[in-house]
Amino acid sequence: MKLRLTLPLLLIAALLAGCSSNALAPRYTSENPDIMRISDEQPANPEKTVEDLGSYCVEVTETWNSHGTTPDGQTLWAKDTQRAVVPCD
Repeated sequence: MKLRLTLPLLLIAALLAGCSSNALAPRYTSENPDIMRISDEQPANPEKTVEDLGSYCVEVTETWNSHGTTPDGQTLWAKDTQRAVVPCD
């Protein structure tokens, strides 16, 4: 009989402990610094490039955009990439 009362209490205690802890800590690093940076100044945008893919070419435009801040107030910069089909020269 005591087990019937103890098991729900243990489950409630485990649920409260799990919800009150900081389960997922944010990670402000990247294996590839070419796609994400932390800085107060915006990184310079690279020049447009054209890739020859055989029967067609693709123009690649990359821009750095702000994606929020870290807890200590530094800006998170992420690189966005746009691709457009262009005629090959």
